[in-house]
Amino acid sequence: MALEPIRQKVKGDGLPDFFRLIRDREGSLDRIVFVCIGTDRSTGDALGPLTGTLLREAGYRHVIGTLDAPCDASNLEVRLSEIPAGRIAVAIDACLGLPTSVGLFQVADQPLMPGKSVGRFLPPVGRYSIAAIVNKDGPKQYWILQSTSLHLVLAMARDIVAAVQTVFPKGPRLPE
Repeated sequence: MALEPIRQKVKGDGLPDFFRLIRDREGSLDRIVFVCIGTDRSTGDALGPLTGTLLREAGYRHVIGTLDAPCDASNLEVRLSEIPAGRIAVAIDACLGLPTSVGLFQVADQPLMPGKSVGRFLPPVGRYSIAAIVNKDGPKQYWILQSTSLHLVLAMARDIVAAVQTVFPKGPRLPE
């Protein structure tokens, strides 16, 4: 029996349900690799490396893409080759969206298309994906990402990590 596909927008408090779905379908945390896409050179695009860094600091080992070793457009294909065979990738990236969706997360049981909001064509990433809508879309996407609130991006990264910690407990909790 085929599972019903998932693609929906959720608030931060809905992220644990998404990770529970992944756990119920895929089992152990040992099978999961978090692929956190982005760069620290743009506040809006820093969501991935911030999330990856916070996951690593919380004790999660299977993380690709951190502030000190980003996974971005310049090295995406090489970094994807680091995913061990048999592991399930959960892609995490920032994106732009409707003004009413800023602060929400687009979760799906399908790959993420990194760079799409800025007109880049990069390989799809992940069996599951989380796209954090960090700002509203507009005609100058690079400028919009550059001028995105770091406060919002960090809060959204913390929401993702808190959801992971809720469903896959490990190590100390992040401070509230």
